[in-house]
Amino acid sequence: MTGMTGTNGMGGTTGTGGGGGAAPGATGPVAETVERPGETRPAARGPVFVLVSGGYTGGWLWRELVARLRAFGAEAYPVTLTGTGDRRHLGGPETTGATHVEDLVRFLDHLDEPEVILVGYCYGVYPVLAAAERRLERVARIVYLDAPMPLDGYSPLGQATAMMPDADTRARMVAQAERAEDGWRVPAPATLDEWRAAANVAGVPDATLERLHRLASPQPLGALTHPFHLTGAADALPLTGIFCTVGGMIDTAGLQELVNSGEPAVQRMAGPRAGFFDIATGHWPMLSTPDELTDVLLRAAADEGHRLTPAA
Repeated sequence: MTGMTGTNGMGGTTGTGGGGGAAPGATGPVAETVERPGETRPAARGPVFVLVSGGYTGGWLWRELVARLRAFGAEAYPVTLTGTGDRRHLGGPETTGATHVEDLVRFLDHLDEPEVILVGYCYGVYPVLAAAERRLERVARIVYLDAPMPLDGYSPLGQATAMMPDADTRARMVAQAERAEDGWRVPAPATLDEWRAAANVAGVPDATLERLHRLASPQPLGALTHPFHLTGAADALPLTGIFCTVGGMIDTAGLQELVNSGEPAVQRMAGPRAGFFDIATGHWPMLSTPDELTDVLLRAAADEGHRLTPAA
């Protein structure tokens, strides 16, 4: 769901916080050998990530990232929402954002992990935030990955229509509802050229882009038009924002400017609770820069990231 980044302050940047190489914040190997031969002791558990993708995709989007996170001792669980990816056949006109919130709540309920970091990519941050409110005790941190900042009472489409600063992106978002097939399926870009023109795939290798095009699924329209009702219960959770700066609309510095301006919706982003990173790539960092994204996620789990200064 490109085009939703930058909505009211959370998505797109210029490259300060990524970093490559060995991943700071990662825990040790899976098992550590002790002095006595033949004996091992359990390794300390690394962070546990639950990865929720945006429109047109599913859990398959995270394959390269999952392998890298696990190589550094973390655990990662990709989620495929109803009507997307290999669950596209389960969607229908009744599939809404509420369906996706329930998907994620039940996923957490069946996951044998006491605490997780929820990563919401693009549209995925809407069900992530709503599900986190229902399972606060299970969530260690919320990561906004090139994603908007959901507001109570708005649907993704409604929020983009009301607040998206870029007119062309706003028009593309509005046009999605008009393109829905059978009244409920919003088709993915039809050609590679359409992906390149409208989906900010900067940095994605050609072969990977072909796979994205081949595996893309329609997005249920109800997921875009359903208002998400948020109580603010998750506002106290630790938060990380990751901006993708190539073709993005805002970065960490831009968000600081919004905070300085007194914009009420972003004031809660300032202070020690929230950290921010910039990655110099397009909107698909798990495909274009998976090593750097791995590094950033592990650093986020370690509570690293640039802190914003509260408005004077």
